[in-house]
Amino acid sequence: MAKSRSPSAIDDRKPRICKIVASLARTYPVAICALNHESPFQLLAATILSAQCTDERVNLVTPELFRRWPTPQALAVAKQPDVEEVVHSTGFFRAKAANLIGMASGLVKHHNGELPRTLAELTALPGVGRKTANVLLGTAFGIPSGVVVDTHVKRITTLLGLTQATSAERIEQDLMALLPQSEWINFSHRLIHHGRRICIARRPKCDECPLRPHCPRIGLPE
Repeated sequence: MAKSRSPSAIDDRKPRICKIVASLARTYPVAICALNHESPFQLLAATILSAQCTDERVNLVTPELFRRWPTPQALAVAKQPDVEEVVHSTGFFRAKAANLIGMASGLVKHHNGELPRTLAELTALPGVGRKTANVLLGTAFGIPSGVVVDTHVKRITTLLGLTQATSAERIEQDLMALLPQSEWINFSHRLIHHGRRICIARRPKCDECPLRPHCPRIGLPE
């Protein structure tokens, strides 16, 4: 049986992460959000839909969603069954439809239909957790409020030995401590691209990986 690698020493992360950041920047110089959107409101709605769903599937659904309910004011008064029908294929459609309507209602009631620009105000909206708020603030407004930890980021930062945590919240705290704040936004975007193109969960292309010299491959066979 192949032997798994053990976690690398904590104190080697700082020098390695500088090299990892530089390598990611060279490999993915243009790092953009994979969710199609034309406004902060659209991005927030798309990010809510992306929970337990691929970005590709969300991008197939959102054109009809935004055609029928193009503003927070329109979505706030939408009928739940109608929204459920549109978002059905993204999974957990009842909860997502309720969160979309609740989010829009909250924007109209408390923010005059405008998107707030603080974590506290965003996470007070239905369906908006810290990850979703970080996506919105970083992508739409360029505000580095934290590090987005999705399934790709969680998996790859473990492989890289940057964290031994298992929860998204603890992983985010580890990354925020390691990364300069100026890299919080782009690091996640680039690592997500890397997870889709090279560090694929079931078939990682380690021989092609630009991060290979800096990766202890935690949990992978020797």
